[in-house]
Amino acid sequence: MKKILIVFLIGLVLLGIWASRHQKPLPAGNILSFEDCLKAGYPVMESYPRQCKTPDGKTFAEEVPIQPTYKNATADNIMVDLPFPGAVVGKDFSVTGKARGTWYFEASFPVEVLDKDGKRLVAIPAEAQGEWMTVNFVPFKADIKIPPSYTGPATLVLHKDNPSGLPQNEASVSFPITIEY
Repeated sequence: MKKILIVFLIGLVLLGIWASRHQKPLPAGNILSFEDCLKAGYPVMESYPRQCKTPDGKTFAEEVPIQPTYKNATADNIMVDLPFPGAVVGKDFSVTGKARGTWYFEASFPVEVLDKDGKRLVAIPAEAQGEWMTVNFVPFKADIKIPPSYTGPATLVLHKDNPSGLPQNEASVSFPITIEY
């Protein structure tokens, strides 16, 4: 009886292996994203970000969300609504969000855009859009105008205003953007 049961289990395992290798994936024309390609069982390249390729030659890259980089700060100090990390923007765009009143000095704080080499393209103040003398969140806005000659990768940096100039009072949030049009 034990032998029959063992033979039956081995046969069941072999049938499962055969079925998984002969399963037909979704037709490549129905694949519209990395997730679809992955679910269909097409090969995934171990790159960063991962990529999945369909038999008809289409390649889908995994979307990896870009997170802001906080220095001596957190999202509990400042949150940027627009542009979002990794956004493609034009030469003129607005930076909006909200920051705690402690982030401001005289109702503003510095915002800068750096080029791909870290060279400053623009430095302007973000202005509070409400009463800033509070510990609560206060909306802000900064209207950015990039020099007409620049296109390409950039970094948006929002600095906590630090009128003392003391290093221990410095804080910022930054993330990459792309300037295209």
